[in-house]
Amino acid sequence: MTTRSTRSPRRRTVVALAVVLAVLGAFIVRLVDIQVVNADDHVADSMEVALEGGQVLHGTRGSIVDATGQTLAGSVLEYDCQLDPKLISQIDDEIAAGESTDDPWADVSADVAEITGQDADDVRTIVSDALAENAESQYAILRNGVSTEQYRALMDLGTPYIACGPHPARAYPDGAVAGNLVGFIGTDGDALEGLERSYDDCLRATDGALAYQKGKDGVVIPGTRREQPAVDGGTLELTINRDLQWYLQQLIGDEVVERQAEAGSIFVVEVNTGKIRAAAEYPTIDPNEPTALEGVRGSRIFEGTFEPGSTFKGLTAATVVDAGGQNPNSTVVASGYELFANGAFARDSFQHPAFTYTLTGVLVDSSNAGISKFSERVSPQVRYDYFKKFGIGSGSDVHFSGEQTGLLHPLEDWDAQTSYNTAFGQGLTTTVPELAGAYAAIANGGVKVPLSLVESCTKADGTVIESEQPERERILKKSTSAQMRTMLENVFLQSSFAPMVQIPGYRIAGKTGTGEKPDLVNGGYKRGVYFTTMLGFAPAEDPQYLVIVTLDEPKKVTSSAANGPTFQQAMTQVLKTYRVMPATSAPELLPKFG
Repeated sequence: MTTRSTRSPRRRTVVALAVVLAVLGAFIVRLVDIQVVNADDHVADSMEVALEGGQVLHGTRGSIVDATGQTLAGSVLEYDCQLDPKLISQIDDEIAAGESTDDPWADVSADVAEITGQDADDVRTIVSDALAENAESQYAILRNGVSTEQYRALMDLGTPYIACGPHPARAYPDGAVAGNLVGFIGTDGDALEGLERSYDDCLRATDGALAYQKGKDGVVIPGTRREQPAVDGGTLELTINRDLQWYLQQLIGDEVVERQAEAGSIFVVEVNTGKIRAAAEYPTIDPNEPTALEGVRGSRIFEGTFEPGSTFKGLTAATVVDAGGQNPNSTVVASGYELFANGAFARDSFQHPAFTYTLTGVLVDSSNAGISKFSERVSPQVRYDYFKKFGIGSGSDVHFSGEQTGLLHPLEDWDAQTSYNTAFGQGLTTTVPELAGAYAAIANGGVKVPLSLVESCTKADGTVIESEQPERERILKKSTSAQMRTMLENVFLQSSFAPMVQIPGYRIAGKTGTGEKPDLVNGGYKRGVYFTTMLGFAPAEDPQYLVIVTLDEPKKVTSSAANGPTFQQAMTQVLKTYRVMPATSAPELLPKFG
């Protein structure tokens, strides 16, 4: 039997337990309300007094590599380093009071300067100037663009007042190799020149971001961290061979200096594919120091135009063979100076009596008068149409930033003199790529293959985007190509410069040109100033590679013969690089005169 004395303690226990459970239940209800039911509202309220935090997540700009995968342009990490002047001052005060065993700033600053390559006094001045302006200053720039090696050395000092933040930077490990092609980017990361600019859509990275909210104590508020990942740029693969490019750059640099020229270039095209294997030029830009050469930013090969001179006689000859029924042994009678019925005239570079020239002989002697007479065997309209089919005035298909096109005036603008001048490369302009495309078509069985400088872009996710190229186009009969190869081989066999361009064991074909340079101030042409060109392909019986050598205003030997030794060395290196086999047959010698 339960007595009154035993019931009272039990009742009190039950009541106390009920109260505890009620309070606990109230807490649970309130916690659910805060953490679940009205969680978003409470987070929003806290954000009104929270501090915004975050940082940029830098993506890495894609690399530019040559045809063998060697890096021509890549990205590295650099660091921007800052000092805390106030903390430096406090530590120095503690050292003076005997409260710290750290090294004084006077000593540490010398170590910092040695690492960063600055003067120790200049480093100390950074801190003293900051404190003089604001005694509470906690920020002063030590140096931007510090290398990873320098950053690690600074961190090894173990000082609490140096902080460095990373950012990607552009590096060109081979310096000037293909520098005029590769181009460069600005300090702000914007692509400014060359392939860096032309293919920025492939190379450019997309930065990400990390954002969060933090309390006044600096602690990140849970659940507020948000990250948008960065996307790296793609890899741009070129058709260029880096080693060949390096060799040819040294070669043309030496030649420009030796001939006292303003500039020069060597351009190499794979005939059957249209792939550009080298585009060497001088002066050459080092993208690591793009402002070192005043007035030189891009590529003269793609951005320069010139009157082609006698190289155009090859295009005229191909036209009259293909459309005018002529052949290598067709003849004209031409003297050193010819006056035509319409009042126009043509003058050869040397005086001679009337010769009965074959078409081959006209090309061998590079006779302006002779090719002018042959040009009459087709209409001006036909010649104009063929020049357009060759690609003159149309540019290349390379899509190079700043690329220029030649100037081929409309046919209705041709006067009597222009009609003849265009036959031997005056009264119009072209570019190295345009001329290369035209002669590659002559060598390639009459089929014009679009030139290319880029193989592909490989995106960060592995997607490969192949370079799109226009369709190949037949512009000459196959028989015309064969006859032109034979005639152009005879040019390199029978011309006065023949000994300097021969390569033992190989059959070489080609043409030269000495273009006059216009006088933009006084009109007409500059006297004694020329743009010289020598182009050729090998093997002549089965063309695989085309080489063009140019010199702008050479002062030692102003004719295109000046280009001969450099052409011979360049073509020799190309044939070695690609292991082209020597000839197994002898050339066919053609007569110069009928």
